[in-house]
Amino acid sequence: KEFPSYTDIFSEKICELAKKNEKLVALTAAMPDGTGLTKFSKEFPKRFFDVGIAEGHAVSMAAGMAKQGMRPVFAVYSSFLQRSYDMLLHDVALQQLHVVLAVDRAGLVGEDGETHHGVFDPAFLDTIPGMTVLCPSSFQELREMLGYAIYDVEGPVAVRYSRGGEGAYQGSAPVEPATLLRTGADITLAGYGVMLNQLLDCADRLARNGIQAEVVKLNTITPIPLERLTASVQKTG
Repeated sequence: KEFPSYTDIFSEKICELAKKNEKLVALTAAMPDGTGLTKFSKEFPKRFFDVGIAEGHAVSMAAGMAKQGMRPVFAVYSSFLQRSYDMLLHDVALQQLHVVLAVDRAGLVGEDGETHHGVFDPAFLDTIPGMTVLCPSSFQELREMLGYAIYDVEGPVAVRYSRGGEGAYQGSAPVEPATLLRTGADITLAGYGVMLNQLLDCADRLARNGIQAEVVKLNTITPIPLERLTASVQKTG
């Protein structure tokens, strides 16, 4: 492809991580191509599992694998992850198992159509006890957050990324819940994922009108980094 996508970056990184850890396995629900797992399936056929159109089963299977010491990564479109809400609660969260969700097509998806818009996962994942939700805003952040999710987070964790490529922001996120990208005294702009590009553009426009916007980037949206947000809002009003 002329322009790589977040899915392409996920595909590369998951294979790179799998070469270093034999316990890393990948699951899909009839979407190896769409989720970028085709390359993984060829390089690691014995560690790749396609369960068919059964997202709930994929999550339960990942829970069982995690309980036996494997490191399962379930790659799934945001809109299809909804089907496994029950299993996330009962099979993963109640036992605090380390299942990694690679949530593709987060946010609006353009030509994929309205059935594929990934708009509900931030809300329903926030209700899962012990869940961590990471939101990369660039390709490099996706690489870093995927490794962090697999090796450093305890319990269930989701890394959500959008359809398509990265924008003007191509930064690298330190592993902290929030990052102050731009200081300002007049208003706080906070956001996550690729929407960060719009926030930075908005801050530039405001600056031209004499309004200094503070831009807070949320690397984690569950749990929400209230301390950083509160500090900014108290300053800007």
